Amino acid sequence: MSDALRVRWTVTPQTPPRPWLACSRCHAVRPFRCSEKFRLNARGKILDAWLIYKCASCDNTWNRPVLERRNRRDIDPFYLHALGTNDARWVRRYAFDVANLRKRAERVEEFMDVHTEKRVLSPCSNPPSSLEIVLEIPVPTSLRTDRLLASELGLSRSRIEDLTGKGRLVVVEGGAGSLRKSVRDGTRIVLDLATEVDRGEIARAAAGSEIGPPG
Repeated sequence: MSDALRVRWTVTPQTPPRPWLACSRCHAVRPFRCSEKFRLNARGKILDAWLIYKCASCDNTWNRPVLERRNRRDIDPFYLHALGTNDARWVRRYAFDVANLRKRAERVEEFMDVHTEKRVLSPCSNPPSSLEIVLEIPVPTSLRTDRLLASELGLSRSRIEDLTGKGRLVVVEGGAGSLRKSVRDGTRIVLDLATEVDRGEIARAAAGSEIGPPG
């Protein structure tokens, strides 16, 4: 059996970003939370759709445009059904589109809470001498790569930095400073565990389950 462990982490943010907007009811700038509901309005063959947000203080609503003056016959019926039924996948797709949200609000509040699902792609002997992590990011998050690694592997950020400085932790094709950047879909991280005394614990943390007795 190989002495290299390869895993995939699917990292899903939990709390949608909140735009800060002028609330007409509060008469102040307030954070607005996503209601996870769409609103559709049809005028003849013309359709508009919005994702509804609510003021965190008073529940006053803000409609974030999704479709603007589109002819109904030009819209995929499956997509239209998804909007009409508040399909969770489409809600998340729009709710976590921070780039678009920043075009509509000067301030956007982001949250770092994520759920990380771990899957072993290539089993290995225990303890492994190397670890490869492949990141899968279904929707964008601003969580930094070093923070994710520290949290999920149970390591301090100073140790992550030390391993990187010694060339034993590498973001493949990541470039300088990639650990301080937001996690990106498809990122590959390779960690040399050969001389780490706690490599068994690190490997089990990476796999998210027991992969054998501690080494």
